[in-house]
Amino acid sequence: MDRRSFLKNTALGGTAAVATTALAAPAYAQGKRTLTLVTTWGRGLAGVHDAAQRAADSITSMTDGDLTIDLKAAGELVGAFEVFDAVTSGQADMYHGADYYFVNQHPGYAFFTAVPFGMTSQEQFNWYYQDGGKELHDELGQIFGLKSFLAGDTGAQAGGWFSNEITGPEDFQGLKFRMPGLGGAALGKMGASVQNLPGAEVYQALASGAIDGTEWIGPWADEKAGFQEITKIYYTAGFHEPSAGLTLATNRDVFESLSPAHQKVIEVAAAEAHSWNLTQFLANNGAALQRLQSGGVTVREFPDSVWDAMGAAAQEVLDENMGDELFKKIYDSMRTSMASSSGWINRSINTYAAQRDRVLG
Repeated sequence: MDRRSFLKNTALGGTAAVATTALAAPAYAQGKRTLTLVTTWGRGLAGVHDAAQRAADSITSMTDGDLTIDLKAAGELVGAFEVFDAVTSGQADMYHGADYYFVNQHPGYAFFTAVPFGMTSQEQFNWYYQDGGKELHDELGQIFGLKSFLAGDTGAQAGGWFSNEITGPEDFQGLKFRMPGLGGAALGKMGASVQNLPGAEVYQALASGAIDGTEWIGPWADEKAGFQEITKIYYTAGFHEPSAGLTLATNRDVFESLSPAHQKVIEVAAAEAHSWNLTQFLANNGAALQRLQSGGVTVREFPDSVWDAMGAAAQEVLDENMGDELFKKIYDSMRTSMASSSGWINRSINTYAAQRDRVLG
């Protein structure tokens, strides 16, 4: 289905309608080109901006400057949540961001960042590169005139920072909490007042009391953001993002105007940024968590009653979107791959890690 047909036959047009004008394949002079990359990240945001910069620098380097990527952080050309429309309309050539920011365009975009009670990073890697996830990302992108690749991963994200301890599901009633994507929709089912704020705005919102709590990423990025200066209550395991993929998407007309070699460079640079970024987060989170605890942060885990309520709310949100054929197709693919991957992971590496910890103490 093309974008025109999709928007005509769904209620998801909204602000996306500004990008419906078909773009003629651009004509470029032979030689060096500069592509403008807009991002959902404030410049310097730990990890997520790094992934965008890594992909941009790799493309420039691997093409020996024949393709130069001009990275514009959030607010430098367009706002954080405006990058999707900027690229589909041709205002910019590429974006780097978390695709679940764009579930208003299509709810299937959530799967390429995270869905609640979804895949771990390893499971998402397996699905994306071996079990059809990459092809589904491309099928979704075709609707909107995009060529998309995963290009970053934060690993499992923390449950977040709270002004007060969470003792049961009732504590979410009226809670002003920052959480994007379908995870945020699930918290809304639990009675929370969910806010969707760009990363660069979260600290001030928490400090001012505009929100009562927030999730961001994990210990390293959260420490860099400074949330421990505001509250000392930190829940380290969350239901909403057991993995969080980041995307590099190129306007499809622009992508198809490139040589096959340059198209492959973008694909390879995205994949390299994907794996590199995951190791960046995982290598830094442990030491950062120790520093946070040494600084007085109390690490907590949600009680089972909260996990149960989150699970029920998450399934309700997922079920509400099953009427969309492509959403269900992506969901079914993800679940099949996740079950296959976890069957071995649980019996191998997870068992080994538990025994290693027992033996080594």
